[in-house]
Parts: sequence; C-alpha cells; structure tokens
Amino acid sequence: MSTESTTGPVTATYRVKGMTCGHCEGAVTEEISAVEGVASVRAVAATGLVTVVSAAPLADEAVRAAVDEAGYEFAGPAS
Repeated sequence: MSTESTTGPVTATYRVKGMTCGHCEGAVTEEISAVEGVASVRAVAATGLVTVVSAAPLADEAVRAAVDEAGYEFAGPAS
C-alpha cells in the first residue's frame, strides 16, 4: 500500500509563531482557508501548530503568504 496517494485529502501541519489567543487562531484560520484547495484549517495558539487539510499538497510559499497576511510568522512545516 503506497503512502503517496494522488486522490483524497492531504493533511499537513505547520508551525506559526506569535499566536497567543483565540483571535489569533481565527485570523490565521481565515487567511489560510482562502488558499485555493484548502478544505479545513485548525490553528492552536497553545502549541503554535496549524493543521491544514487540502485537496492537494500546498506550496509552503502559499501558506507563508497567508500567515504573513494574518500578521504572524510562518516557521515552516512541523516535523
């Protein structure tokens, strides 16, 4: 069974610096949700993690631009 499927949703987790509250989570969620292909976003200020489900893998630059627009710092994919 291959782990690299071309069908179905893709889940990726990113680190975002500067989120401290629910408002922060909402701002990040709103901006990333506007990226083409994004199905859902879950931002957690306490951990600084943002989980994104999309139709296809997203370019890091698209996520970085959305996080920048929200006013926070994109720290890259979470390991």
